[in-house]
Amino acid sequence: MLYFSFGSNMSEKRLLRRITASRIGVATLSGHQLCFRKRSELDGSAKCDIQETGHQEDFVLGVLYDIDKAQKPILDKYEGLGSGYNVKTVSVTINNKSFDAFTYYATSIDASLKPYQWYKRHVLEGARENNMPEDYIQHIDKIPALVDINSERRERELSIYA
Repeated sequence: MLYFSFGSNMSEKRLLRRITASRIGVATLSGHQLCFRKRSELDGSAKCDIQETGHQEDFVLGVLYDIDKAQKPILDKYEGLGSGYNVKTVSVTINNKSFDAFTYYATSIDASLKPYQWYKRHVLEGARENNMPEDYIQHIDKIPALVDINSERRERELSIYA
């Protein structure tokens, strides 16, 4: 089954620590914009969300992965399906070819929240490793982020890049 990741799971190192998946490529979701406004049920910080805008010129870049159906419940648990995220089917494009894929969207939203620096780094690592356009990477990099005072969590999250 096809999974469109637009946030921290764009980082293959992060995703492959969670499930088995095969990267297909960078995909574009039109009519949406990337936001950091999903309230984390675990740490209260902001996580990524895709906001539908209705404007075709708005877009979100992400990574299209192929995952085994048996892996989806594992990913659902990591993503907090039913407690902050729900699933929807989106149509994404790669080189003008359309694919239907599932993705997660936020149901617990607070636009005043900021992500932790380690979370934003996961998103940036994924954007960079997938050679996304520099202006898209800069847009993500400009998002204000907080230092996580929980040094154990921060170190654990960033250890995959050591």
